[in-house]
Amino acid sequence: MIKVGAHTIPERELHFSATHSQGPGGQNVNKVATAVELRFDIRASSLPQRERERLLMMEDQRLNRDGVIVIKAQESRSQLQNRKLAIARLRQLLEATLRIAKRRIGTRPSRSYQKKRVDTKVRHGRQKRLRAKWNEE
Repeated sequence: MIKVGAHTIPERELHFSATHSQGPGGQNVNKVATAVELRFDIRASSLPQRERERLLMMEDQRLNRDGVIVIKAQESRSQLQNRKLAIARLRQLLEATLRIAKRRIGTRPSRSYQKKRVDTKVRHGRQKRLRAKWNEE
């Protein structure tokens, strides 16, 4: 089970497949399927409707047209380690997408800040005036 915020996703909703890894590794890469591809079908998941809609609206290259998130992990030489990496990436993606940002409440600048800002502007203006050419007329 994967815990994402207040929701839990059962393992049966995650589909894993093992393939050959890419990149260096010599003979091990050619004969052992250590790369893991994780597929999570959003439409068939047990998440509430609102969360499913938010996930389907996200713009991410790992989300295909069918509403399936595909994550591939092949960093480790161990299939189990790559499986854990894929689950961690899925959890991170879901938490980032399902997190609702707090609404900002606008505030006014304090009177002391306004005074400080005006004083800084006046000081800067004086400094620029001193740099100007002086006429004796």
